[in-house]
Amino acid sequence: MKIDDFEVWTRSEQDAVESALDAWVPADAPAGVGVAMRYGVLDGGKRLRPLLVLAACEAVGGSREAAMRAACAVELIHAYSLVHDDMPCMDNDVLRRGKPTVHVQYGEAQAMLAGDAMQALAFEVLTPDAGVEPALQARLCSLLARAAGHAGMAGGQAIDLASIGKPLGEVELRDMHRRKTGALLQASVLMGAACGQTTPAAWSALSDYGAAIGLAFQVVDDILDVTQESETLGKTAGKDLHHNKPTYVSILGLEAARRHADELRDQAHAALGRAGLADALRLSLLADKVVERHS
Repeated sequence: MKIDDFEVWTRSEQDAVESALDAWVPADAPAGVGVAMRYGVLDGGKRLRPLLVLAACEAVGGSREAAMRAACAVELIHAYSLVHDDMPCMDNDVLRRGKPTVHVQYGEAQAMLAGDAMQALAFEVLTPDAGVEPALQARLCSLLARAAGHAGMAGGQAIDLASIGKPLGEVELRDMHRRKTGALLQASVLMGAACGQTTPAAWSALSDYGAAIGLAFQVVDDILDVTQESETLGKTAGKDLHHNKPTYVSILGLEAARRHADELRDQAHAALGRAGLADALRLSLLADKVVERHS
């Protein structure tokens, strides 16, 4: 596959996800909460997690309908987490995806409710009355819930908030980000794989791939926080240093953090090699995209 072909696939799938989200996120929810939901999830973001779902599903010859629902569900969970993380009681950020954060635009109470509603909608999207087998619905819900809950994203955010101003070693930092950021990216890969058939060995290898790029994403995020401007990132640059948060750059140094991101990409590629899939090139290129991105 040529890089140009990959970019065409990426844009096409991003558009497909956007169309599905536009159809499934209601504008007419009571008292304007639907408007706030749509503001928080539509028209922005790299859609990396949906792309991982769809690429993994393709690699295992899975159900497109189930994968599209899984892709949108993962993005809804990701978007709700950003809405809540940006609030004054968490990171207190005013810029996200190049526009004011939801609580700045609509108020704190509406932002909290919009995030709550997006979380619930994610599981509604995964459980249609027809089109996805009940057993697959249950498996997808289980994978997403575990990644988003106390053992994953929410637990990682709790560790993050508790670690402000405290010295952390690389092991503790890795555990925090494996939960906060990595778990949902890893789950994206596995949800896509669950939409088709895999051997236990392939499932394990895809899990390792997801874990590697999940951590690589955070390492690169930490690098970009100190090397890019807010206009490029679409969010406030330098906020980790401002809030005295431990990062891969503060613990390893900038150049060592860059080397670590490359090492994690190599681990992701090696895991794909072990998976034995007929065509995992898009997953491989997505790993490159995670490490080479500038925003």
